[in-house]
Amino acid sequence: MTEILTGRPATIAPNGLVTSPHSLASAAGVDVLRAGGSAVDAALATSAALSVLYPHMTSIGGDAFWLIWDARTRQVRYIDGGGRATRSGTLDAFARRGLAEVPVKGVLPATLTVPGAVASWTEAHAAYGRLPLSRCLDSAIGYARDGFPVTARLAHWRNMAVPDLEKSPEAAAIFLKHGPMLKNPDLARTLQAIASDGWYGFYTGDVAKEMIRWSQANDGFFGKADLEAQTARWAEPIKGTYRDVTIYETPPPTQGFAVLEMLNLLEPFELHTKRFLGPDYVHLMVQAKQVAYHDRDQFIADPRFADVPTERLISKTYADERRALMDPNRALPWDKIPSYGSLAGDTVYVAAVDKEGNAASLIHSVYGSFGAAVVAGRTGVVLQNRSAYFSLDPKSANRLEPGKTPLHTLIASLALRDDRLWAAVGCMGADGQPQIHLQTYVAMIDHGRDIQQALETPRFLSGRFAIGEARDTLHMEARFPPGTIDALARRGHLVNRWGDWHEYAGHAHGITVDPASGLRIGGSDPRSDGAAIGY
Repeated sequence: MTEILTGRPATIAPNGLVTSPHSLASAAGVDVLRAGGSAVDAALATSAALSVLYPHMTSIGGDAFWLIWDARTRQVRYIDGGGRATRSGTLDAFARRGLAEVPVKGVLPATLTVPGAVASWTEAHAAYGRLPLSRCLDSAIGYARDGFPVTARLAHWRNMAVPDLEKSPEAAAIFLKHGPMLKNPDLARTLQAIASDGWYGFYTGDVAKEMIRWSQANDGFFGKADLEAQTARWAEPIKGTYRDVTIYETPPPTQGFAVLEMLNLLEPFELHTKRFLGPDYVHLMVQAKQVAYHDRDQFIADPRFADVPTERLISKTYADERRALMDPNRALPWDKIPSYGSLAGDTVYVAAVDKEGNAASLIHSVYGSFGAAVVAGRTGVVLQNRSAYFSLDPKSANRLEPGKTPLHTLIASLALRDDRLWAAVGCMGADGQPQIHLQTYVAMIDHGRDIQQALETPRFLSGRFAIGEARDTLHMEARFPPGTIDALARRGHLVNRWGDWHEYAGHAHGITVDPASGLRIGGSDPRSDGAAIGY
């Protein structure tokens, strides 16, 4: 008999594969692959479907970042779909409102930055799309128009968000209706406008006019010029090596560099020689996280507005210097390596590989649960609250400035072995995303787990989830060996014991490609409603 090490087997497919946090969205992507679409077409279709099916996690009113593996040129390309701050979004504008920080919910964070996801879709599609945009959006339009089943997870997060959603009449009318099905016909019409006119269907025309009308009627920031100025940007990804793997991550303003710095810090410790899920395995990764996150909080901002020393941060030499701060025997006090921020956040990740071996690694989010908890008038669009990450401190590198993108927790990853595509990995989890990337790669590279086993491995997240919680809290799922949890507590870690599975530990998904057979192997996180589906 085959030994069962995981709750579900990995999905193995010969031609193409899509994985995401909702099975219907993954199916929409595979449907596009079967019709002759590219990995980008499939990722776009899946992302659009998730914007309907998972409104607490993502929306076309959010931002998105892409890594794309071009099998023909053997290159990894990066698209920055971060939304930019509006022209009227200034420090003075908040001072006049008597605010010392950007609110987390409501019209102000919703309209302070322009949604960037749609611009990223159309940019990726223009370069790599094979099917018409309308074909890619077909499933999403159908689910928005005709309705879809409300999962237990969506119902849970909707119930949690009732106090915020009921403040927005448009949001309440869509999401606070009871019943097993949810419809959003206004969103169907908005998606149809994008299907017909691409970028122009969202950032100009009737959809844009309605978003602007709603914003102005509610003392928001959106203006005509702001929406027209929003474009996605091609740039260079960042990369590093860990053992025999080359790992690509999204660059600033995202926190992708933290994954590479953590791997650099850990490589000399030879984690493959440490007991899997043992105390050293966790302890060293936690300390690497503390060091890397200190650097993240100090340096990461929009590189068009701030000098971000990315190459130095991801260098082996810099890791050699910083490694001296790590203590293999005792927990590292946060007072020595300070860290700030919260781990709470909502995001979706999509990975797609097509028949030709092209891959898309796409991260798409509205930041908090239901974003800013507002819907932009009759567009059906849930608007994000990513702008709450801006600082109103004039001395901060991440301070609010017109045209600027805030620090982004969103990251996507691709990995190569022997210059061939090996993996696409990503997750939701806000500040926790680099830690989840790290644990997934270490489980696969150092301990031989397949993608599904790696995603189901007991997970920890270091840091606080709420104001008032200690910054050095170590949250651990109870499936870790009891001896590991006890040993970490003895080393000085402030352990918070979760249950066996905890959704706060993130939804992670991924695809690997077997180097010998070329088979696509997909994994999906059981902490989500997702599935890895292939053909």
